[in-house]
Amino acid sequence: MADGRGARTYATTRVEAYTDGVFAIAATLLVLDLTTKGFGRLKTDDQMWASLVDMSDNFVAFAVSFLLLSMLWTIHLQQWRDIGRVDSPMLWLNNLRLLFIVLIPFTTSLVSEYSEFYAGRMLLPINFFFAALLGYLSYAWAAARGGHLLEEDARDNARRQSLGGLSAVIFALVAVVLAPWVGSWAFLVFVLNEPFTRFLQRRGGAREGAGA
Repeated sequence: MADGRGARTYATTRVEAYTDGVFAIAATLLVLDLTTKGFGRLKTDDQMWASLVDMSDNFVAFAVSFLLLSMLWTIHLQQWRDIGRVDSPMLWLNNLRLLFIVLIPFTTSLVSEYSEFYAGRMLLPINFFFAALLGYLSYAWAAARGGHLLEEDARDNARRQSLGGLSAVIFALVAVVLAPWVGSWAFLVFVLNEPFTRFLQRRGGAREGAGA
């Protein structure tokens, strides 16, 4: 298949299936950091509970990463609903995004094990920043040149739809800035992601209405 400019394009079905599979595997691998922790020989319930409390950092890192990974997948789902076909640049933007998605279990384990070190605190938010950025760039590329890769009925609202990805990029960058001081608590800024996205979309809609 080719677009109006003669560039070769492909159906989205297999790309979406591959992307969903990578997200699912990354989410599953997150739990391995919990299952590989041995308790040693336990003799009482108190020792069992104490061992679980000692793993609190691991549980927090797992929960934070799973929720943020789910947020990135939700944004992906919303954006790809509008995409009608893909070309080679978009394929590779998506592949680069998935590179950072599959790194999330590794950088999550660094947070739980080495949060006292600067690198241990920083690599996870940096990881999420690049995953969010590449997701945003993928949609921006699809919407470029009048929406050359979008479904026909999605082109008028492409700018508003892209704001969800842009909001995630902004808050991921804020988390990177805050992480050296507060570690994983920096990801609490993502609580504001949804209302900030709605704010941007309302503001974008008002501008479009004023320009009409």
